[in-house]
Amino acid sequence: MTTTARAPRVTPFTCDKKPATGSRGMVVTNHPLASAAGSQMLLAGGNAVDAAVAALFALTVVEPMMVGILGGGLAHIRMADGRHVVLDGLSTAPRRATPDMYDCLSDEIGRQRDVRDRENVVGPRAVAVPGALAGWCEALARFGTLPLADVLQPAIALAGRGFTVTPYLSNCIADNIADLSRDPGLAALFLRDGQALPAGTRLVQSDYAKSLALIAETGPSALYGGPLGKALTDFMAANGGLIGQDDLASYRVETREPIRGHYRGHEILGPPPPASSGVHIAQMLNILEGYDIGALGFGSPDAIHLLAEALKIAFADRAVATADPAFVKVPVARLIDKAYADERRALIEMDRAKTWTAGLSGGESADTTHVTVADADGNVVTATQTINGLFGACTQIPGTGMLANNYMFNFDPHPGRALSIAPGKRVFTSMAPMIVLKEGRLAFALGLPGALRIFPSALQAIVNLIDHGMSLQEAVEAPRIWTEGGVLELEEAFPETVADALRARGHRIVRMPRIAGGMNAISFGTDGTLTGAACWRADGTPVAISGGLARAGARFTI
Repeated sequence: MTTTARAPRVTPFTCDKKPATGSRGMVVTNHPLASAAGSQMLLAGGNAVDAAVAALFALTVVEPMMVGILGGGLAHIRMADGRHVVLDGLSTAPRRATPDMYDCLSDEIGRQRDVRDRENVVGPRAVAVPGALAGWCEALARFGTLPLADVLQPAIALAGRGFTVTPYLSNCIADNIADLSRDPGLAALFLRDGQALPAGTRLVQSDYAKSLALIAETGPSALYGGPLGKALTDFMAANGGLIGQDDLASYRVETREPIRGHYRGHEILGPPPPASSGVHIAQMLNILEGYDIGALGFGSPDAIHLLAEALKIAFADRAVATADPAFVKVPVARLIDKAYADERRALIEMDRAKTWTAGLSGGESADTTHVTVADADGNVVTATQTINGLFGACTQIPGTGMLANNYMFNFDPHPGRALSIAPGKRVFTSMAPMIVLKEGRLAFALGLPGALRIFPSALQAIVNLIDHGMSLQEAVEAPRIWTEGGVLELEEAFPETVADALRARGHRIVRMPRIAGGMNAISFGTDGTLTGAACWRADGTPVAISGGLARAGARFTI
């Protein structure tokens, strides 16, 4: 690769938000009250894991459309001693699930998961075995320092006393009125006279406060064998769902090693399969490393074209090769091999868009929120958690306030494929809780919600930081693109001249007001400074902690 001289960097967009800077801790979540809950733990002497778990529980209250204890997710933890671990609390298919349980309607790109009556989207048959609560409690027990009851207190207070609905939450409710209206509990909670709760309304969730208090008292067994679990399985049995007590009793959190890639002097660490992010972000960066992306300029037709082709290559390989490693042999080494990237890169044409197929053989079958937290000791948590779709399956378990996930949508409803449904199979995911190192030191950590658009958006933020030299705030707010091989989505901030240039190369352009959700991130200065940033696409709020205790030996004297 030949590096050309760069023109002065021009960022063709304006950031909506400002970053926060601290030295004693940083909590960045997609709601200010969740960031407050996490920072409360740090100020009380807890570590980053305590803060992250407290923030996640709070998010189940204030961001109920995104995350819940009946959901699932990934937590990427880096401890102060440099250890990395990924806790996989993703949902699994119930034991009663079958590969042909849905009536498929299409196999077209972008519509492969369409099934009759939207059974994998809304209602009890869309619900997979929950892993979020187990994952959070295991993270706290293994790596945290505070008791579960303490960590839950902010969330219990927010549910019991209520909080003020933001315009973002109100808009999310308004966009899902039809599905929310189908469930009596959710309709009573989120609708007034058939309309969305307006911004400024106080939302109280008394049943959910009681459920959280029960968890604080008895731990995760309240769900995995206790009264909350019985409420869930009784509801499933009565309404055509598949989850039974045996599913809950057998659920286990998996501990995994992160995937490690290398890009322009940085080490990129992300979660392994069944997550797509670690493998395919490394794969795409390997492809892009053959070009001087920075010299092309952010948002140029050439730069976007290369991103789009790399995304299409990754999605083509993902469809046949990235799934639950307990069921499918995933060729990780091949996918992240730079020689394989060379082969794929050689087929890219700069003057035209291509249709890509997988470059390797698949193995045989054998909407979301994010928090990023760092403490003063060097512990870092980047965790993505979800009930999958907006408001999950739009189903509430009566008497508990718990919203069910619709994670069954993540499986390919067609039998006989790497991503097909199988009893006990862990859902694959696009979650991308990423940590990047430079010369062995923390550089930045980031993540976001957004279903299939998550890991492509995380990739773009990493490129923005490394290739385009953006600030952290610019990197998370920058306009995004997305494709999985069909249309190429462009956020509206890209000029129409760029869209026209891409159309001329054969890309089918669709303009979007937003791609994926609110990214949040932390960067780490060599002087110990922490910078936190959250983007305009959600209610993201960084809370920085500086200062500290009095100097050793200090006393007050007159």
